[in-house]
Amino acid sequence: MAAFPAALEKLLEWFLITLMVSLTIVVIVAVLFRLAGDSLSWYDEVAAIQLSWITYYGAALAALKRRHIGFDSVLLSIPMPARMGAVLLAEALVIGFFALLAWAGWRVLQVLEGDMLVSLTWVPVQLTQSVIPIGAVLFIICELLSLPAYWRMTAKGVSYEHAEIEEEVEREMENAEHR
Repeated sequence: MAAFPAALEKLLEWFLITLMVSLTIVVIVAVLFRLAGDSLSWYDEVAAIQLSWITYYGAALAALKRRHIGFDSVLLSIPMPARMGAVLLAEALVIGFFALLAWAGWRVLQVLEGDMLVSLTWVPVQLTQSVIPIGAVLFIICELLSLPAYWRMTAKGVSYEHAEIEEEVEREMENAEHR
């Protein structure tokens, strides 16, 4: 079961790297064309779409790695078993929100049927906006995949956020001792 989250993480990372590199290329090419006195008509629209895709897919990757802003200190100050109830409530709210976003995104796609981009008239708007329901479903999947580890650490009273920082501090201390 651990192979699927790891594969999904790599897939999201490579997809995001590809999107960021292509966004960088689009912007650089657009700047060069503008400096040459010949602006591209499509780059604003394409760059905005790429940025929104980076945001949605990046949010899913952050959910998989549990890197979104959290309140671990507040959560861990809640006594057991209420702490675990708070985790369940928070997860239900997050998943509920993204389920609603996926549903609304699907409805938006139905409304946009037949529309094309303004600057690239051969690109359907549905394709560009598909990131809303797809990103929301991916976020839910990533949230559920990362939940078991988060549940165990929270039950032990260990901060998911602080554990990584503490490991890094320990590594640096060991490196300093060996120098």
